[in-house]
Amino acid sequence: MQLSSPPVSALATETGSWPSRRHAIIDWLVSETRGQRFIDNLFVELCERLRAAGVPVARAGMFFRVQHPQWVGASMLWKKGATEAELDTYEAGSFDGKDYTNSPIKAVHRDGAEIRRRLRDPLPAPRHFPIFDELEAQGYTEYVAWPLDHTLDRRHVVTFAADGEDGFGEEGYALLRDLVPVLALVSEIRLKNRFARTLLETYVGPHASAEILAGAITRGSGATVGAAIMICDLRDFTRISEAWPRDDVIELLNGYFDAISEPIEKHGGEILKFIGDGLLAIFPLDQPDACRNLLRAVAEGQKAMAALNEDHVAKGREPLSYGVGIHVGDVMYGNIGSRKRLDFTVIGPAVNTAARLETLTKTVKRQVLLSKTFAEMAGCQRMLESLGAYPLRGHGEPVEVFAFFSDRCRADEMAEQAALEATA
Repeated sequence: MQLSSPPVSALATETGSWPSRRHAIIDWLVSETRGQRFIDNLFVELCERLRAAGVPVARAGMFFRVQHPQWVGASMLWKKGATEAELDTYEAGSFDGKDYTNSPIKAVHRDGAEIRRRLRDPLPAPRHFPIFDELEAQGYTEYVAWPLDHTLDRRHVVTFAADGEDGFGEEGYALLRDLVPVLALVSEIRLKNRFARTLLETYVGPHASAEILAGAITRGSGATVGAAIMICDLRDFTRISEAWPRDDVIELLNGYFDAISEPIEKHGGEILKFIGDGLLAIFPLDQPDACRNLLRAVAEGQKAMAALNEDHVAKGREPLSYGVGIHVGDVMYGNIGSRKRLDFTVIGPAVNTAARLETLTKTVKRQVLLSKTFAEMAGCQRMLESLGAYPLRGHGEPVEVFAFFSDRCRADEMAEQAALEATA
């Protein structure tokens, strides 16, 4: 049986009006989904409810343009029988490829109009997309795509494909079309929630963002926590920033921060702030192996910086130098600032000691300095070189300071050895 299909252009209609008919699925979307935080889970349940109601949805997708430091887009794709949606993200430049440029997704993004195609129709369509042939070969019978228009003119896309002999049928198609404005509302709420979390994670880190979203937004609120503290600072940055072109300076900083930061995050540390050309990170002691994880992060950061410096030298630039101060102790972790502008950070004598150790690296000409307190807690004291006791501003007594036997010392191997000895 062949399905007739009106021209796509004749089916391009606005979908912004509220549904004209009540339906149990629309009522569910409006009134019963408040407890579902994640749009992918909600979308899977929607598709399952549609099939249970007799609408032969066998494939469905949502395609979002997103504001994220790494990605420009995200998608979720559900297929009949799946209990979860397939999630994917798209980096900058993804929308330049032919898969997107020759797709109904781009057409809906651009025109804001519905696209409907009955896939078995032998009649030519005004706009034909390669995915129509792919879907027909996979046994689908009808395809429809609509814009999901959010506030501030942000447009996303939802698509459905049917496996029924008659496609969706006019009743099923009408229900899907009525769902679109409701789905736009519920998806916008959840997308904005995700966007808010992404922004907070990007600017203050995952733990601090979770605290803030949980309501820790009162000035002075916070808690005392034990933490291994790491402060890193780039050397000669003032001279470099004055001598280099602006874009080169930004590229340098980004490369340096990538080299130091990615190992910190990989090993469970949290970067609380970037301060010019420096950073402050903590490894909470309530996490297993926090001190040795900090050593592993330092070791991988050293390797990454060595690779970065090889690239700099190959380009005729001077290698970058940096200093790291490491200490451990109790810190106050919470909100500090003015009534209208707050910073979620850590303060306390332990942070000051890490900062003083980082500054001392300039004097003793060692790349990484560790306090005796940290070395003892990490179990690596005997594998370090004692440089003696140094007076540090804010300390009544001189502090014994340790360093690796050379700046090429394998801090990661030291961490593993200390871990083995701790369990012996």
